[in-house]
Amino acid sequence: MSKRGTLPDKIDHFEPKERRGLIVVITGNGKGKTTSALGMALRACGHGLRVCIIQFMKGDLYAGEWDGIKKIDCAIELHATGKGFCGIQGNPYPWEEHRANAQDAVDLVHEKIAAGCHDLIILDEINNALKLKLVDLGQVLDILRNKPPLLHLILTGRDAHPEVIERADTVSEIHEIKHAYREGIEPQPGIDY
Repeated sequence: MSKRGTLPDKIDHFEPKERRGLIVVITGNGKGKTTSALGMALRACGHGLRVCIIQFMKGDLYAGEWDGIKKIDCAIELHATGKGFCGIQGNPYPWEEHRANAQDAVDLVHEKIAAGCHDLIILDEINNALKLKLVDLGQVLDILRNKPPLLHLILTGRDAHPEVIERADTVSEIHEIKHAYREGIEPQPGIDY
């Protein structure tokens, strides 16, 4: 580096011999699954890739990434289609409403894939939606099967289905060791949401 805290003057770019769209699953009971996916969106932005994020559960309470994405000069499109986390933290919406929103999100995924305007699509909390039967396994597997060869897909959320894991190229499990919430500390802006 030329100066402390700056980027190198010369940056070499690695180019793979063969480009391939990957399926990445980020699952587990630990904190950081969406954050990891957002980090990949930021990295993709640096490479000039076009990103679409479809949030299957988030949408009823503010999340910092909504305004954060607006503040960076990147081709990142975000859709918060959910009604919150079904059945927890006093969420008032009935299961049927959560399912209808998740089904709309599946339709949106198909629409975005068919349009061919994105290089990376993040399906945030789709694993949770599948576990809660807001989407069906067949729908998720259909998305994976019919993904264009160069499109990257990232699926986040707890409890990833074994068949989704089997079809993925990369799977990371985030394991909780300790969480402030369990110590009675409320979620903190910029860290937890």
